[in-house]
Amino acid sequence: MNDEMTADERVEAAKLAEQTERYDDMAKLMMEATKDKKSLVSEERNLLSVAFKNVVGAKRSSWRVVTALEEKQDDNGEKKATIKDYREKIEKELNKVCDEVLVGIVPHPCL
Repeated sequence: MNDEMTADERVEAAKLAEQTERYDDMAKLMMEATKDKKSLVSEERNLLSVAFKNVVGAKRSSWRVVTALEEKQDDNGEKKATIKDYREKIEKELNKVCDEVLVGIVPHPCL
């Protein structure tokens, strides 16, 4: 993404990212497009919501799968440790995304 894009260009790029199911890009674009605004129009709120809903949803799905795999492991061997490490990695990513959206919406208390 180009640092010289206007907020409207970022919103349009976010729409393109949505159509191509690149929700990480969409979330980043919408955070950049809305970072300096005191309030958001309906379209901006909706795009921001869709972006983070999909990013968080995908990570939650991954977390559920890896947690189920971890619970099925009977031994305390290397495989279980690998699965645990991967689950923790996903949890960190999920927490990071949630923190980003919370920090991003603080200036917009009327969302």
